[in-house]
Amino acid sequence: MNADAVILDGYVDEPACLGVPPYLSPYIRTAAGVCIDHGYRVRYATIDQVRDAPQLLREFSTAAFVMVIAGVTVPGKYLGGSPATLTELQQAGSMLRGTRRLIGGPIGFGYSPEGGKKAIKQVISGYDRLLTGSPAEALDRYLSGDEGPGIPDYTLSDRWAVLGSPIITQHPSYPFLMCELETGRGCSRFITGGCSFCTEPLYGPPRYRSPVGIGSEVTALYKEGARHFRLGRQPDLLVYGAKGGEFPVPRPECIRELFETVRSSAPDLKTLHIDNVNPGTIAWHEEASREALRAIVAGNTPGDVAAFGMETADPAVVAANNLKAGPEEVMNAIRIVNEIGGVRKEGIPHLLPGLNFVTGLAGETLRTFDLNERFLRGVLESRFLIRRINIRQVMPFEGTRVYQDNTLGRHDARFRSFKEFVRHQIDIPMLSRVFPVGTVLKEVIIEKNGDISFGRQLGSYPILVGIPLNLEARRVMDVVVVSHGMRSVTGLPVPVRPNHLPLAALRWIPGVGKKKAGMIAIRRPFSSLQQFREVAGPTVLDPFLEF
Repeated sequence: MNADAVILDGYVDEPACLGVPPYLSPYIRTAAGVCIDHGYRVRYATIDQVRDAPQLLREFSTAAFVMVIAGVTVPGKYLGGSPATLTELQQAGSMLRGTRRLIGGPIGFGYSPEGGKKAIKQVISGYDRLLTGSPAEALDRYLSGDEGPGIPDYTLSDRWAVLGSPIITQHPSYPFLMCELETGRGCSRFITGGCSFCTEPLYGPPRYRSPVGIGSEVTALYKEGARHFRLGRQPDLLVYGAKGGEFPVPRPECIRELFETVRSSAPDLKTLHIDNVNPGTIAWHEEASREALRAIVAGNTPGDVAAFGMETADPAVVAANNLKAGPEEVMNAIRIVNEIGGVRKEGIPHLLPGLNFVTGLAGETLRTFDLNERFLRGVLESRFLIRRINIRQVMPFEGTRVYQDNTLGRHDARFRSFKEFVRHQIDIPMLSRVFPVGTVLKEVIIEKNGDISFGRQLGSYPILVGIPLNLEARRVMDVVVVSHGMRSVTGLPVPVRPNHLPLAALRWIPGVGKKKAGMIAIRRPFSSLQQFREVAGPTVLDPFLEF
């Protein structure tokens, strides 16, 4: 073995790839495989670890080289970590003097501190080289003496994914880690440029990994202790393995084979979820899409989310930005996913749609927001279930049409009022339908503690759970839902023990409130449910109470 190589994870978030903890992007694992392939020992660290212990950068300066992978093209709000800022990346590069400093990933498309501002493509100071294109392939070329961009090549990266799988044990979230699996890259609408704002067409036409390659990676990750997987690095899972056309016809047999391969490679996996589904595919090929969705529901685990890139309910904005589907088509896709995936298993819906809205696109007017609100009221009135609604301002990147043609800054006040409308008038009633009081969420992992501790299940867009108890981080527990917020629920640990809960937690038992909570605190301990009912009355949590 040669000297150590360091992979520093600045976290990535793209339309088709998420790598913010507890998610681990495939870029990290394949880059680690390249290092091993070239004879290096690999050390892995996250930008959060560097924030907590800046002296780590001095240690890394003795390595043969440091590879930083970073870049956000679809900004969001995060609980498990925060993507590296441009300032942090530059500071890290300047503090790594004494070793070769490489940087790659979506950061190559440019950087913006937040949505609503153009991303600037620039030289990132402090680094010897920006590796462009696919990070693993670019790193391999660099270590081989070739300075060209990284061109995705699954004949190489499938092997690197296996070699790099042991790196997951170095992740600070391990074993509570969601391994993002790449199934394909590129956009089937590449010829027409795709959606005006999306960076996925910059990767070129679609390339799909083989089930054999994916299965080999899952087997290797499983051997290292991985139990949670998401088929996330793709723009539309419905067309996995499909060929030709702007809206390829889904091949359900390919999806069925994919899920069977993952499950046979990880026999007792706990999570198998997906990410992106194109509502336009469902609109163009409804029957084939139905069969593909049935294959997904047969192979995934409950609580899954099919993220729809709807962007807008305004037909004029759809046309001006070459978007995937109009509002009527999206509504039909929502209905179909509800019909096939809305069945509850373990108390929660198996597969529900999620909606993404993007503002600041070309053609947007104040009427656009009225149409968005009318659409969402229609979803609510139709009794369809939506797992989550993401709203963001566009982040324009060089090479996309929205970089020159957008409406940024024109409707900021209306954007804010639209968000308030969604959070108060749509999210709360929708969450109460998706997770009614009494729903049990299994294996919630505490991520932040305090007077109210916050945790999530591992999954695709898992619901945030606030628990009115100070619980240690990384504790795992089942939680029963007792109330709903705008983007979260409140829950109590199962079993619910009224004899031990503090007063602040007792009042969250449905039907109890502050006054009865005080009476319960005075009268306890209770030896039976009947004794408890004499004070509290019957509650929906009665099946979960323990004395």
